[in-house]
Amino acid sequence: MIGVIAAAAAFWLAGLYLWTLGMVMLIAPGAISMALGAPLLNGLELSGPYMFLLIGVISGLLGWGLWRRNNWARRIAILAALAGLAMTLPSLSVAVMNFRITSFLIPGLGALVRMLIVWYLYQAPVTEWFAGRNDSGKTLL
Repeated sequence: MIGVIAAAAAFWLAGLYLWTLGMVMLIAPGAISMALGAPLLNGLELSGPYMFLLIGVISGLLGWGLWRRNNWARRIAILAALAGLAMTLPSLSVAVMNFRITSFLIPGLGALVRMLIVWYLYQAPVTEWFAGRNDSGKTLL
């Protein structure tokens, strides 16, 4: 299931990015802007570096759970992607109403990726594949 690998990689990369930003913010306050996390945190970046670390760790755990074919990770990944999609809707609607294509690209791409993750993980063959996981703990490869 190549889509599950792609979703797990997306969660891992987002988690690593956010965790790294959070650590840099804690080690060297003021060295980088919190706005760097805005495309992934959608307003939660204002909570500070601990939110970066928290969401980074959760995202990494979701990627690990998807890689291990855990059904709980599939369900939480769907909910997380839906929540992220809902948080991008205000910025998308402002960009559409103002006809600004450049400000539409980043939130639009984020919404597209999140919707693809929800769509793929919710398909019947994928849910059956997760439900058929044996207890030997085999990973995807």
